[in-house]
Amino acid sequence: MSFAAQKKSGWKKVEIVHTPVLLNECLKFLSPIGEPFEKDAFMIDSTLGEGGHSFNFLKKFPTLKILGLDADSVIQARAKERLSEFGERMKFYNGWFNDFYCNYSEERKPDLILFDLGISVFHYEKSGRGFSFRHDEELDMRLNADTKESATDIVNEMPEDELANMIYLYSDEKYSRRIASAIVSARKSQKIVSTKALADIIFNAVPSKYKYGNIHPATRTFQALRILVNSELKRLPEAIHAAFNVLAPGGKIGVITFHSLEDRIVKNYFRNLGKQCVCPREFPECVCGGTPCAEILTRKPVEPSEEEIKANSPSRSAKLRVVRKLRDAEKLRLYGVEAL
Repeated sequence: MSFAAQKKSGWKKVEIVHTPVLLNECLKFLSPIGEPFEKDAFMIDSTLGEGGHSFNFLKKFPTLKILGLDADSVIQARAKERLSEFGERMKFYNGWFNDFYCNYSEERKPDLILFDLGISVFHYEKSGRGFSFRHDEELDMRLNADTKESATDIVNEMPEDELANMIYLYSDEKYSRRIASAIVSARKSQKIVSTKALADIIFNAVPSKYKYGNIHPATRTFQALRILVNSELKRLPEAIHAAFNVLAPGGKIGVITFHSLEDRIVKNYFRNLGKQCVCPREFPECVCGGTPCAEILTRKPVEPSEEEIKANSPSRSAKLRVVRKLRDAEKLRLYGVEAL
């Protein structure tokens, strides 16, 4: 189903399909209770989705106000209906989080910021945009309708070497070259336009021993395509740096990651925020301020309990990292934090 068709159809009653991960841990680490801003806290949910985290924050903290961001207007419409009971306490912004934070125009700085970088179960199960090979759908994968290039465009037009490198870079797929070769060979005879067609090509391209492992052999390639289509890892360093500087001093920012590439970006950036100096050794003198920008509140990433993983399997790879802002961060704090 296209973006336009989804928006036009609407929902009389929202059927929630996504369970927010590390919910109790987020409520604990990003709680406004006991903070100077407790009575008038303002939070930004940078990845609203169906509104699961925001719903629970608004329920638990009656004076909290939230602004929810999402690049996908379709899923945001679902969140708006779900969160309508909170009235003026809940506001919405449709667009990419890096654009929002780099051009911040709200009247006040947020006290709390949350990023949940996982793709919603809604996108896998209900969007019809080809995020999953479990359903035979159009190979699209765009979170935002304004994104020009879809997954179909990439698999049918990208040169073989670039395709192989992209799959490996964004997923660590060890058979990326075999898979890219098979895709290029298949598209010569027929354009690849569906998830089933692509998944079958990948399945037939890999060795027999790889076909029946813990995950489907197409899993990593689909991840890589989604990341590329939506520029996920290119947006992230800029977004968390701008968000940190938008955050009010004393405020807290938490980020939930789901795979090693995005977690490395967050881990390295937060580590830099907690250091006194991040200047390269070749610099003759310190130009980064020489004092920490943040207090690290999670020395080790917070991970889901066994109970949560059993109840909600998509949570199994989630990691939550949280810091408290002490002062604004110079751009040099991004040193060593790659935008892939």
